[in-house]
Amino acid sequence: MPSHLEVESTFDLGADTALPELGAAVPDARLGEPATHTLKAVYYDTADLRLAARRVTLRRRTGGTDAGWHAKRPAERGRREIQVPLGRSTGVVPAALRAELAAITRGRALQPIARVRTERTEYPVLAPDGTVLALVADDRVTSEVLGEDLLSQQWREVEVELVEGDDEVLVALAGALEAGGATPAVVGSKLARTLGERLPAVPAPGRGAGALITAYLRAQRDAIVANEPGVRSGDPDAVHDMRVAIRRLRSTLRTFRPVLDDAASEPLRAELKWLANLLGPVRDSDVMTTRLTEAVGELPAELILGPVDEQLAGYLAADAGPARKQLDRELAGGRFFALLDAVDEQVDTPVRAGARKLRRLAAAALDRADRELAEGDPDRVPPATRRLPTPEPEREARLHHARRLYKRARYAAEALAPLDPKPARKLVRRLTALQDVLGTHQDSVVTGELLLRLAARAERDGASGFTYGVLAVEQRLAGAAVLHGLPAAARRAAAGKVRDWLAD
Repeated sequence: MPSHLEVESTFDLGADTALPELGAAVPDARLGEPATHTLKAVYYDTADLRLAARRVTLRRRTGGTDAGWHAKRPAERGRREIQVPLGRSTGVVPAALRAELAAITRGRALQPIARVRTERTEYPVLAPDGTVLALVADDRVTSEVLGEDLLSQQWREVEVELVEGDDEVLVALAGALEAGGATPAVVGSKLARTLGERLPAVPAPGRGAGALITAYLRAQRDAIVANEPGVRSGDPDAVHDMRVAIRRLRSTLRTFRPVLDDAASEPLRAELKWLANLLGPVRDSDVMTTRLTEAVGELPAELILGPVDEQLAGYLAADAGPARKQLDRELAGGRFFALLDAVDEQVDTPVRAGARKLRRLAAAALDRADRELAEGDPDRVPPATRRLPTPEPEREARLHHARRLYKRARYAAEALAPLDPKPARKLVRRLTALQDVLGTHQDSVVTGELLLRLAARAERDGASGFTYGVLAVEQRLAGAAVLHGLPAAARRAAAGKVRDWLAD
């Protein structure tokens, strides 16, 4: 579905106040001729206003230049707007938008909740060459909550939306509006203003250091929900981002288990693992396809026997197909929605713990990772030779487990970073560097094993497995080579100056 990033600022302006002079606000720009529109919008939500509670709006609007159904979701900057045509039915939300919002509505019916009528006078802010830098909309608004016997609300507001301009344009226009008597709107959404006190309040994160854990957990919940539409549409980045958010959420629940309700968090971790296992094969297929295609492309032509690229793509796609279908099926099912409800319940419960207790739990997670790495003999590196190293399954498993434990410790440091930002950031960077070494080694191990299986598969299919074998050898050598950086990375991550803040 087409979408765009909406970056705008909203201002309140008295009903009888003249619109401030904006023509000279932006250097070298001018105001174009105004256009007037009558916009009629009906907003939709669940009965318990689940969309509004998450700053998401869904409306059907007629009039103006962009009549249609619009869904707006918070973005890192501004809001991401998705639009679909009006269609013939006036009261049935299009299936595409229902799917887009499914991770929020979770099977609950969407119904009309408010009606907003806007008399708009819109002025384009034009660059010398005619490029539209921004749009200034002078709106006189009338709104009502449906199903309630209340008088309608009326107000006037001015919206400034960037088109091709930059932040300097937005700042300049905002300054001119405020100089002329406008004030930044306390509520930036017409729907939020219409709902007023009916708008569900976001539960407070609590007080003290525990609020940091609550905020971190909520950020991961929000990332899971935000990436669900992309996962469903097959976006590899969304699959990756959701998987990372799940890992952060599970790890944080595990590390800080002593200060959480373990009766609730333990089954939640199990369900999050179920979701992660659904995403894993899909993500792994995406990564391996890219990784192996690039590896084949770097080989000399004489080492490529047969259509290896096509074979690889076919094998990996065939393996990923059932996993993709299962993921799609589960994302539309009740178990996924129940999981999201359980996550909401967990993250909406404030964590009550002091800074000292939380630091100790993070330090304990780091100690566990250190012990596991020590069992993997990190100071022993392969000799600098092209001889193929002998596989060491037990050591490889230790190093892989150490990597996972360091991730858990890093996430704990991320969550507590506001307690002591400078050393915390350094620790996070050094743990990331250590994980990169361990991760590159593990990737080589996994990729090499996969290539050997694919070589045997190609031979069974009557093709040559030679090129797969060459690639497997390269992976084995690369995995051994990267371990030369492990001792230094481990020492840097163990330095007292980046860890002492956890001992306070």
